[in-house]
Amino acid sequence: MITRSPAPLQRHHDAEPLELQASWQSQLAGAVRDPRELCRRLGLAESWLPGAEAGHRLFEVRVPEALLARMRPGDPQDPLLRQVLPLGEEARPAPGYVADPLAEADHTPARGLIHKYAGRVLLIASPSCAVNCRYCFRRHFPYAENAPSRAQWDETLDHLRRDPSIREAILSGGDPLAASDRQLAWLVERLDTIPHLKRLRIHTRLPVVIPDRIDDALLGWLGATRLQKVVVLHINHAQEIDAAVIEACARLRDAGVTLLNQGVVLRGVNDSVDALADLSERLFEAGVLPYYLHVLDPVAGAAHFDVPDDEARELVAGLREVLPGFLVPRLVREIPGEGSKTPL
Repeated sequence: MITRSPAPLQRHHDAEPLELQASWQSQLAGAVRDPRELCRRLGLAESWLPGAEAGHRLFEVRVPEALLARMRPGDPQDPLLRQVLPLGEEARPAPGYVADPLAEADHTPARGLIHKYAGRVLLIASPSCAVNCRYCFRRHFPYAENAPSRAQWDETLDHLRRDPSIREAILSGGDPLAASDRQLAWLVERLDTIPHLKRLRIHTRLPVVIPDRIDDALLGWLGATRLQKVVVLHINHAQEIDAAVIEACARLRDAGVTLLNQGVVLRGVNDSVDALADLSERLFEAGVLPYYLHVLDPVAGAAHFDVPDDEARELVAGLREVLPGFLVPRLVREIPGEGSKTPL
């Protein structure tokens, strides 16, 4: 029989109690950015340092304290640590793994805007993230070329104004919630004036890695928009969801937000039926509906996370045996040039 109980929530000995932490901005600024500090804080053996430093030179470490507190000290296989710990394998070339796996450079008609699919556009609302996930498909993205000033944003939004087929604006990044509330309120107010827009979607990891981000200021501008609101979280393991994350999700739901989750099936993180079933159950307890389970985008530096498509299909088939259908995410791959995600 398969048993599914989420891993116990743990806080390592160096962590500051979350109730004593400063503002979300201070937590964002105070994230761990040194691979040696990350290894020391998690009690990893010296043998992990060379790989951590080599990977850091390719894509810098960034781990907020609130996420660090959920990791198990002394366990290099901790599923949260594996998502953020640089490894020497990242420097090894792998066939088919490239800097722009989704060919987004071919779909950028205006600064800070990606338009791949009919009816919706993606806006790079912030070039920054609160956490640097090692498998990120945008780890090589040219953010410097896609960080509009306010004047440039007005030019970019003209693309939306001229196309009445666009019904949904997606704020992405980086992480859009890494931007200030003042900037986000300004941007959403302008989206509100585009009459054919119906929905605002926000793709974010910040409510998970710094739950204090869901504060009154954010809920103020989010609650003021006429647009239907969807927040798509990115959670890959049940251990990521603690009481603070559940509270952040509740505040978003109270503001009229529909909460969905999209994860990635990752070797050594969630590549088992038990782990994925725990995740779906824990998400639903937090009021979040499982939406997509992506296979890995082949971004350079992340080949060691790969789970082959056939194995991913078997995992989802196993989920169908132990979960109700509404808790089974859709397994998909994003293929450049296709009109939508491709179900597997």
